[in-house]
Amino acid sequence: MDFHETLSRRGYSRKEMMKRVARFKKLKGSDGGLPDSKMPGCERILYNVIGFQPPATERGGKQSPVGVKAARMAAIKISEGFNLGYCRARPGKGPMLHNHDTNETFIAMTGTWRALWENERGKLEHVDLKPLDLISFPPGAIRRFMNVTRGPKNKYSTLMFVIGGNAPSSEFTNKSMREIEAAGAMPRQRATRKAAR
Repeated sequence: MDFHETLSRRGYSRKEMMKRVARFKKLKGSDGGLPDSKMPGCERILYNVIGFQPPATERGGKQSPVGVKAARMAAIKISEGFNLGYCRARPGKGPMLHNHDTNETFIAMTGTWRALWENERGKLEHVDLKPLDLISFPPGAIRRFMNVTRGPKNKYSTLMFVIGGNAPSSEFTNKSMREIEAAGAMPRQRATRKAAR
């Protein structure tokens, strides 16, 4: 055989590998830490499973895609080029329009999820995802998602998201931020102070 391994290799102990196991029932979710967290219709719980360490800059509307709180609650605290988390929400709930500096891929785990994006004319388009369907948004695509599952309004569905990078950033659109501010969910004074830091 004329094959030779070229990648570095290392054996890992069971103890080391168990630090890289995340049990869903033990994950800690967060329902805050993003500008739209207190907006009606945007209620959701975010679970930081892998990565999502806080970005270098968390001000002026830029923050971790999982928010200030969940960015500090990773089950597996690594920076290895990607981040993985879950969103749980009831029907009709999901974030406002926002953007990321890296790829973001949504995978419906349970329920039906609507992935929306702005097209080249600034109009919203969408596709509905059933369990195990996915959509992959490139950097710069204005997007949002919403649980559109039919049935009981109090039943949560789960969406997995994978985002590229070691410390990715996200920001809400100007329109979203104006709506958040107008609703009093993020008073102008507080937003201005953060931006001035």
